[in-house]
Order: sequence, then structure tokens, then C-alpha cells
Amino acid sequence: MLSLYNTLTRQKEAFTPIEPGKVRMYVCGMTVYDLCHIGHARMLAAFDVIYRWLEASGYDVTYVRNITDIEDKIIKRALERGITPEQLVAETIADMHQDAAALGLLPPTFEPRATQHVGGMVALIEQLIAKGKAYPAANGDVYYAVREFEGYGKLSGRTLDKLRAGERVEVDPNKRDPLDFVLWKAAKPGEPSWDSPWGKGRPGWHIECSVMSCHHLGEHFDIHGGGEDLQFPHHENEIAQSEGAHGHQYVNYWLHNGFINVDGEKMSKSLGNFFTIRDVLQHFDGEVIRFFIVRSHYRSPVNYTDSILNDAKQGLTRLYTALRGIDLPASQGIDWNNAHAARFKAAMDDDFNSSEAVAVLFELAGEVNKSRDPAQARLLKDLAGVLGLLARDPEDFLKGGAGEGELSAEQVEALIQARRDARANKDWAESDRIRDELTARGIVLEDGAGGTSWRRA
Repeated sequence: MLSLYNTLTRQKEAFTPIEPGKVRMYVCGMTVYDLCHIGHARMLAAFDVIYRWLEASGYDVTYVRNITDIEDKIIKRALERGITPEQLVAETIADMHQDAAALGLLPPTFEPRATQHVGGMVALIEQLIAKGKAYPAANGDVYYAVREFEGYGKLSGRTLDKLRAGERVEVDPNKRDPLDFVLWKAAKPGEPSWDSPWGKGRPGWHIECSVMSCHHLGEHFDIHGGGEDLQFPHHENEIAQSEGAHGHQYVNYWLHNGFINVDGEKMSKSLGNFFTIRDVLQHFDGEVIRFFIVRSHYRSPVNYTDSILNDAKQGLTRLYTALRGIDLPASQGIDWNNAHAARFKAAMDDDFNSSEAVAVLFELAGEVNKSRDPAQARLLKDLAGVLGLLARDPEDFLKGGAGEGELSAEQVEALIQARRDARANKDWAESDRIRDELTARGIVLEDGAGGTSWRRA
């Protein structure tokens, strides 16, 4: 039985979908104004693993991950670059998809864009106004009246009184209460805008996800996820909007992934301590980045350093090395009664504990190294595949990924042949020199009965 930690109830719960055999899941995606950073990779990979495990467990999953393609940052960045917001959005979405492919992400079932759903947002805001949960202001904005929603704060545990006591914002004369948040923003000169009953404008950020999720998944669905920084105010406001309008529960299970930290501090663009996925891919294979993320539990904070990425590279190399040289039989599916598979399943059924699942992979790899049993190797590949790992030919991973200034595979093979010739001529000094050169260039040689194999260090 799958159990998961529900942020809403602050405890692990047995997972029971609304509709037997089907799961409807929504995850807050990117605001596309710049390249994704490694913190975004954590969220993307974490929910990719959750998506994969739900499907491996036999569920028919509808996975929705949105794109915010209209927002203050997008308008500001486009203006800075002298291009239109539409041009910036198209460019950034293409970059995001390229990064996602490098990380081995499965595409979501639906990837809605906010600008495709403005009509639905206007309709939901009208519904909230009619129910007394929102009000138009004199400046053309529309605000949600937070105190009109009795359950506000139930996701984050922040009461209205505590929020008011900790308030550090300037008083907006257009708001009835400083805690109220914007649903519709009146148009400013030169900004993209849409018609509405309150004049030209554009939607606020929070209303987008309430509309896009319900459009694809219905007004009540199973799982809503995102980074833990979205818990408040974004997800709290989504609940207020959706439940305020529809009068019933919005989502059953709320899941939030932990941060990536740099030297103990949360990675963020505002702190200037972030690394884009594109930057990291210059130095590490995309599957190494994925493995770095997957080997930690999705709710745990993860520290980022080059040495930790190098350690992940060595770990993934160990797994691929176990498969090297074994002629794998065709997959017949995973026998979950197998002892290793059963332990892997127990780990993943315990709130998607990929950390424990990876530990099972290493144990199994150790056995494969001893036995060289094709059936065990097949199981290793199939279990890792559930986490989006070990999908490539081992030689491709172990020999690939030559960076700038590194030896190509052809150059390595030529040097190995030169070493082979030197040994045949009993020129041991030349043989040792070539081996030392290869070692210095990051190439590991492994001499065996079948000859010399190699991999990148």
C-alpha cells in the first residue's frame, strides 16, 4: 500500500485515489523568463520519479505541469532584452524542454500555458465576486478577500492573526485588508492585456493554477505538488480561490519537495547563488544530475557542490559498470516477489523513498558484479529504469560525455592500440607512459582476459 506525506495533514497517509485505478496530479511548473536552475531540476526530477512510480504501480496517471507565460518578471526581462514577451516565452520554453530532455524527464500529460486560460480565470474571478470572496477595487484591480475564507492558513499553518502580526508590507489603499491578494491586475501602458468586466488587464499569479488544474483534472483531484517555497502563499491562495468558489475540497494530497542548498543556504536567483541546468550540463552528464537528485528523498534538503556531483558520477558509474559486458535478456517485466524488487517496492511505497530504493540498486549491483548473472543484471536495469536511470548502453555512459579539451573516444582507442603495440614489442616504458598519459587525461584502463576496456574517471 502506497503511503505519502500530506503537507495538508502533516502526516503520512495511505493513498486512496478518488477514482479507483486513476490518479490526477498537478504540479506547479516554470515561470518562463530565464533558464531553469538546478533548484528547478530538483522539483522536475522529484515529481518525474513520483509520476513514474505511480505508473509502475499500475495507476493510469494524468499529470499536468503548467507554464506561467505572463508575469511581471517576463515583461521586465523582455523589455530589458528589447524583445516581445511572446518571443522571450518561446525561447525560454524551448530551453526548458531541452534541459528536461537532458535530465531524462517524461513529458507531462498536459502542459497548459496561462495565456491559454485567461477566459477561465475571468470566469472564476466573477464567481468569487458573486460569492462575496473577492471585490473589484477603484484602480481596476480585483482582490481576494482573505478573511472571507474560513480555512485560510490550513496548508501552511499560518493563522490570519499571526500573518497580520508579522506583516511588513506598505498599506495599499485599494485593499480592504492588507492580507488580501490580487486576482486581476489592471493594464499598464505597453503591457500585454486582455478584456474583462473590470477593464483591460491580466491575471494575478495565483489564479492561474486554480483554473488550469481544474480545467484538466476537475474541481477535486488527487495530488498537487511543487517546491516547498510555494506552500505559502501560492498554494494557500490556490486553496482559498478554488474552495471559495466551488464550496468543496480542492485537493486530497499536497506534496512538496525540499530545497537544494549551496553551502547550507537555499539556492535562489535573489541570493545570486544559483547554477543553471545549462551551466551544470557543461561539466556533468544529465543522468549524473538526475542521479544526484534521485538518490535523496524528495522532501529532504540537498546540498550542492562539485564534489557531491562528482560523488554522484562515481556512484552512477558503479551501477553502469555492473551491467558492462553482460548480454541482457529481453525484459519480461519486474517480478515484485523477488527479494530485491520487494525491498525496492517497499521503499518507493513509503512516501516515494528513492534514497532507499537506490540503496537496493547498489546491493543488487554488488551481486551482479560477483555472479555476472544476466537475469540479475536485467532486474538491476529494470528497477533502475523505474527511477529513470540506466536506460543507456553502459559503453555509451562510461565512454561518452567528453568535455572541452578531453580526449575523444577515437583518440582513446588509438592510444590503447599504441599501448598494445608497445607491450607486444616488450617496450614496457612506452606502455607505462601511455597508461600514465591516459590516467592524467581522466581515462581509467581495466586490463582483463578479454583485453583492455576503458571508461572515463
